Amino acid sequence: MKDERLENTIITLHYQQKWSMRKIARELRVSRGRIRRVLVANTIGRATTESDKIAVRKKRPSILDTHKDYIAELLIKYPNITGQRVLEHLKEQGYQGEISIVRDYLRSVRQVGSKEALKMVETAPGQLAAHDWSDYNITFTSEGEKQKVTFFSYILCYSRRQYLSVVENKQQTTLLRELIAAFIYMDGIPRAIRSDNQKACVEQWTPGQPIYNKKYLEFASWYRFEPKTITPRRPLENLKIERPFWYLEQSFLNGREFHHLRIHGTTKQRPIDRYQEEHPYLQTLPLNHYDTSNTIQRVVNQESCICWEGYQYVVPPKYMFESCVVRITPTQLIVYSPDGEQIACHPLAEKGQQERYVGKHQKTSKKPLLLFSDVITRLKAISLEMDPYIQQVKQHKPGSWRQQLRNLLTLKVNYHEDDILLAVRRALEYKVFDASHVENFLKNNSEPRYSEKLVLKTNRNPYEEQ
Repeated sequence: MKDERLENTIITLHYQQKWSMRKIARELRVSRGRIRRVLVANTIGRATTESDKIAVRKKRPSILDTHKDYIAELLIKYPNITGQRVLEHLKEQGYQGEISIVRDYLRSVRQVGSKEALKMVETAPGQLAAHDWSDYNITFTSEGEKQKVTFFSYILCYSRRQYLSVVENKQQTTLLRELIAAFIYMDGIPRAIRSDNQKACVEQWTPGQPIYNKKYLEFASWYRFEPKTITPRRPLENLKIERPFWYLEQSFLNGREFHHLRIHGTTKQRPIDRYQEEHPYLQTLPLNHYDTSNTIQRVVNQESCICWEGYQYVVPPKYMFESCVVRITPTQLIVYSPDGEQIACHPLAEKGQQERYVGKHQKTSKKPLLLFSDVITRLKAISLEMDPYIQQVKQHKPGSWRQQLRNLLTLKVNYHEDDILLAVRRALEYKVFDASHVENFLKNNSEPRYSEKLVLKTNRNPYEEQ
């Protein structure tokens, strides 16, 4: 170990007092070899110029030398790629080294700008979560063009466990649905949730105080958490949600491979491990979740449709020009009459769907009435023995003979024609001219066509007669 005090004493005694190395060794109880090294180092140091003091290190061959051109290509393609991602690419190229030398090389070829000091405030388990959006332009190989993709992120601030989802828009309905999905994923709700000043959460700021959106407050009351936000123009207050987006950019979108069980840089623990510690502190989920469907008023247009996002959803014609309540869920559009009765339910049209109408219009033209002569013809087709029975029914049932013969014809649905003919013969014998008695006889004495009886509702409007 270097002792500056001892070295100064040796140099002073030798050069000023003219002591020999032997005498200095004897008096200071130091070996002559050490004294010699001190004197030589002092002489060389005094004779060396300032430029000669910095020794030029010889560059030794590195196992990274053969991969530097490939690293340069990666830096051109992904300027912000991390050392971990570069290492993963190099491993695929046969690199056998570790990450330290990769990081040192990246640090040497990159220019690192000045950074602002940040102060991270840690919270207790189950006390705080945060959420935000982030847009990215991603190149899809199938199309070769960049498209904007929006990510939603929700994070528990203690454990740093994160929920990520790709969303179609940043509307309030989407936000509430994703928060519910995050609550279910985390199996609990924190005491407070922080957001930025998006309109879905904060309508405006009064001096020193935010005014929250009414529906967002209703949602917060439903799940019993306190809404919080950041001060305008101070995004670093929401750093715990902004930093995970940086991780998403670097380790998922940038060069690619996402590590779920990573060691967090601040906590030095896996988020999943800290989540197990935080989970008991989260509030329990309610039995029923908040209804995030969008409820609006719409007037049925002249096409007997409700217009929504460029598509026409068909409703019954009798509600044309009526103001109806429309409820839009993630998958359906439901229409209610002015009295609150559900009158239509359609699946939401898919994006890019060519057909602009969803559902089918009811046909207004009435079906042509079945001629009663056809009923008689079809009964006689069973057997000519049906004709005497038809005449007797007309004679004994003058007010309802049409209905009786119609009911008799419907028996062909469930019973064989031979059985029906046998029952009609018995009805003639006992002078029974009601179709219900014929049906009862068939029930008790014949086998139906099917294991389950088919019930047909007959039209009670009188048939036209020709």
